Amino acid sequence: MTEESAETKQRVLELVRDYDKQVASGGAFRPGVTPVLTSGAVLTAEDRVALVEAALEFRIAAGVTARRFERAFARELGVRKAHLTNSGSSANLLAITALTSPTLGDEALRPGDEVVTVAAGFPTTVNPILQNGLVPVFVDVDLGTYNTTPERVAAAIGPRTRAIMMAHTLGNPFAAQEIADLAREHGLYLVEDNCDAVGSLYRGRPTGGFGHLSTASFYPAHHITAGEGGCVATTGLALARVVESLRDWGRDCWCEPGEDDACGRRFGFQLGQLPPGYDHKYTFSHVGYNLKSTDLQAALALNQLGRLTEFTAARRENWRRLRAGLDDVPWLVMPRATEDSDPSWFGFALTLTADAPFRRHDLVRFLESRLIATRMLFAGNLVRQPAYSGRPMRVAGELTNSDVITERSFWIGVYPGITAEMVDYVITAFRDWVARFR
Repeated sequence: MTEESAETKQRVLELVRDYDKQVASGGAFRPGVTPVLTSGAVLTAEDRVALVEAALEFRIAAGVTARRFERAFARELGVRKAHLTNSGSSANLLAITALTSPTLGDEALRPGDEVVTVAAGFPTTVNPILQNGLVPVFVDVDLGTYNTTPERVAAAIGPRTRAIMMAHTLGNPFAAQEIADLAREHGLYLVEDNCDAVGSLYRGRPTGGFGHLSTASFYPAHHITAGEGGCVATTGLALARVVESLRDWGRDCWCEPGEDDACGRRFGFQLGQLPPGYDHKYTFSHVGYNLKSTDLQAALALNQLGRLTEFTAARRENWRRLRAGLDDVPWLVMPRATEDSDPSWFGFALTLTADAPFRRHDLVRFLESRLIATRMLFAGNLVRQPAYSGRPMRVAGELTNSDVITERSFWIGVYPGITAEMVDYVITAFRDWVARFR
């Protein structure tokens, strides 16, 4: 870059900051007029600058910024490797598929093997299990934490069980250390779906660092955003290599796109039934995909990662304020943090008690009429969803609480875009509603 072009670039970026000031939304909160959303990206002028700078440099494929983000995110979780993907769903697919790699030998998962997971969850935690010919084993969860327990997982382990995959629900960690210990005791893989919990802690350690693999999502609803994007993280270097291969078309070569012969042996391999010296860049060791992200997305995610502490503090404070304000409201089961955890909350879950004089549907409609957005606790009991009808599965124990969640649970937002004034408005709305039934 010439001195003149560098100066031009800086002028452009300053204009971007000026533009952001002109168009940035703001204004006072107007109760009943300003929506209180469940989630959303919290973006600044520097996020806009990061995107424009990447665009000015035509970093339109995965490159130097993606690698910088991967290293920074791995450090955040306390793991050795992270691989950026185009979504959290793709990250989940890569994590489970990696465990089926023939390079793992006898340790690889095979069709018909079982994976313990929770019934009350999000489909993309379960879908990769089915997509790889594996069998989900569904267990129930507790109301309040909305996570399962090590005891339920232990009871679900059978002779075909080979792995555990579950999410930290709404940012609330499951008992990650105990379940990791259980996996180790039984020779099982553990995959943490950390998509809703980036920034959460269990026993003082970041979630996403307990399992053999973990995943994250950078969709705008999540703790940091890349617009679209996700990540697979691991401390196992062999698994990291498999994830990278699967993400990058299944190729055996580890050179970056546009890079040649980083190992000095590009034409020095003989693999499979290929002739000796076949170009390693076009040698494929996995049936893979192209699930990479771009430097444009990585630039935004890297800037957002620098604000993770700020974001998690805001989520915790909004959750705390809601919890204190609703604690004595009747007919609501209050959420609670898993013991020994410090969640970076994704949402504030509520369940109606069995004796509530109103239905969830009625309360939700009332809140929505006041522009307070609500969401179901994802798919409720997945066993009852039409997508899984007739699919191979096993249910371990009763799914009583998963059914309660399907019938009587929902959640509201705590994301950093929600102000204290908004939280107080939400609390007042709940109190206005229950006052009708007293």
